Amino acid sequence: MTKTKHIVALAILSLLTSSLSPLKTMAQESKKLFTLEDLNFGGNNYRNLLPENKWLTWWGDELVRTDIEECYLVDKKTGQEKLLFTLDDINKWAQSNDDYYVRHLHSASFPYPDKPIVAVGNKKAFTLVNFKKHCIVWQDSTSGQEANDWCPVSKATAYVEGHQLFVQDAQGHKHQLSTDGSRSVVYGAAVHRNEFGIDKGTFWSPDGQRLAFYRMDQSMVADYPQVDIFPREATYEPDKYPMAGMTSHNVTIGIFDLATHRTVYLQTPAGSVCGDSIATSTPVYFSNITWSPDGKTLYLFELNRDQNDCRLVSYDAATGRRLTELYRETSDKYVEPLHPIQFLPWDDNLFILQSQRDGYNHLYIYNKEGQLQRQLTSGPWVVLEVLGFNKKQKSVLIEANKYHPLHRQVYSVKVSNGQMTQLTTADGVHHATLSASGRYLLDRWSAPTQPRNIDIIAGKITRLLTASDPWADYQQPLFECGTIKAADGTTDLYYRMVKPHDFDPTKKYPTVVYVYGGPHAHNVEASWHWHSRSWETYMAQKGYITFILDNRGSENRGRDFEQVTFRQLGQVEMQDQMQGVAYLRSLPYVDMQRLGVHGWSFGGFMTISLMLNYPDTFKVGVAGGPVIDWKWYEVMYGERYMDTPQTNPEGYEKTSLINKAGNLKGRLQIITGYNDPTVVPQHCLSFLDACVKAGTQPDFFAYPGEGHNMRGHASVHLHERITRYFDDYLK
Repeated sequence: MTKTKHIVALAILSLLTSSLSPLKTMAQESKKLFTLEDLNFGGNNYRNLLPENKWLTWWGDELVRTDIEECYLVDKKTGQEKLLFTLDDINKWAQSNDDYYVRHLHSASFPYPDKPIVAVGNKKAFTLVNFKKHCIVWQDSTSGQEANDWCPVSKATAYVEGHQLFVQDAQGHKHQLSTDGSRSVVYGAAVHRNEFGIDKGTFWSPDGQRLAFYRMDQSMVADYPQVDIFPREATYEPDKYPMAGMTSHNVTIGIFDLATHRTVYLQTPAGSVCGDSIATSTPVYFSNITWSPDGKTLYLFELNRDQNDCRLVSYDAATGRRLTELYRETSDKYVEPLHPIQFLPWDDNLFILQSQRDGYNHLYIYNKEGQLQRQLTSGPWVVLEVLGFNKKQKSVLIEANKYHPLHRQVYSVKVSNGQMTQLTTADGVHHATLSASGRYLLDRWSAPTQPRNIDIIAGKITRLLTASDPWADYQQPLFECGTIKAADGTTDLYYRMVKPHDFDPTKKYPTVVYVYGGPHAHNVEASWHWHSRSWETYMAQKGYITFILDNRGSENRGRDFEQVTFRQLGQVEMQDQMQGVAYLRSLPYVDMQRLGVHGWSFGGFMTISLMLNYPDTFKVGVAGGPVIDWKWYEVMYGERYMDTPQTNPEGYEKTSLINKAGNLKGRLQIITGYNDPTVVPQHCLSFLDACVKAGTQPDFFAYPGEGHNMRGHASVHLHERITRYFDDYLK
């Protein structure tokens, strides 16, 4: 289906879903109503309202299904199942006692593709059980430790205890790699505040004989004064928080050798993020650590503080010596390395590198000398994920939105010539996992009217699960999707609209614009209910329309689409959101006198920005965890998109909400986690102070002990509070 035909199909679907017959409407009226407990994680009925699922994992090229008490081998051609073992079997074979008792099989894994061994564990131990010989193969006692990283090849485990980094080998011998670990000197954890694709701090070599790890010295970083209010006397519990343009941390990378018990540190350039003067050209961010297949060389991306000069560099793992620069990419805005290189399983001399250098994230083949062999994928679409390789076909398996920006399909790409074959056939959003050889795919996917499907792709497609609609007994809103033009007049933007189940186009409805709008996120896709949030369903049930638009600056639409917001966060995004408002104004059933706006985090920033810059448009707003001024946000994210306050004072002034506090006309509620370590409370409190001085009257609510997002019952309470605010002042 072409893109144009697809958009026409979306419009037809919207018309069909809007034109409910009276009979269907009456049937809906007799159905159950949702509660916020039903729709929020942690609610009593929440799990019952999720689509049916199956816990499936690969054991080499064999597919295995686990539930709480049983494990089955699944026939890839027929879907038929054969019992492998039970939970009682595992505990019997492992000779479990109260300390080592395994309580469920959901987290069981199969670390060796060619051996009948299952890995199970609890907080006390990690155990390998041979389920054919019915015995323990190996066991250790580090599974409850922080940052636990077990290597299946050497059976060594890296972990952090009391701020110190340790490695325990397969024989149980313990090696302490650090002595100066503390809150200020952090080992074995993600660094650079989890930016640049970093989500962990330890990295085993392919042979399991060497461990690379991060060491982060943040002793020079200012403490943000968080407070724990729950003891009899409140206590000081500060966070290390480097704000844009200010002193940040130093990162180094160590390598521990299991054979020699020695640690060396990479001889990275001498520049650092710390200091009062801001280095602009020397690398300070180190990300996407990758080992060579032989475990002798370490590769990583080095990025300067301006984040516009990125280099792929190799290091000798035995000495830490810097070897060579293989690749360099610069930009007049920013370069953001998010993916490690990946060596081809059949050729240790070649690797895949991902880059947006042609405008979209694509794959490039390089050799170990840094010479470009070919660009493997190209076109006005994005490679979303590299799943792995099919060694026999010498192809790489990817997920991409080549078919349509809202869809996610799986493709096989021949490495020799870039020939692409689409492996998934149904419209929707597909998330696949690859078997060990790459010959088989486990595909989990949904579509706007299909909650969940699970297929095996093994030459042909075998359906393992077609989930029924878990909301079938409930009144369901109408979910629609379409496009409008961005403020530039040419770019297509996608929106979702959620209407009450008994929608009547002759009536007028209060409408809430839900907004995020920031980088690395999207709100609209062709998954179940067009990727709708459950709160939108609750609002529809209460008689509201919600409207959600992915403006320029959001993800998966290419480099220029994302980077148009550079040095002026919120400005282009607001222009696009107001195009959405103009579209709403054209709809006779939207009551423009009752228009609200709500968002969280970047969306909280957008909510207040819209309320203050367009004070006569929005009657009510609810802003959660909002950024108020980017000079109070952290270095890595803030400086990527805004540069520093020193180098971009005009941008920081234009985007700050402090000096606009006097523009507030409508009702605005600001909500924050009292101990938010991401958007620190200084944002909200400073804005409240500005409102006091300006004589405007926002409302404010804080959740004690909560961070950037509310959890469990606090989440239910939060969404009730948001809903009540709109009920009180908009409805």
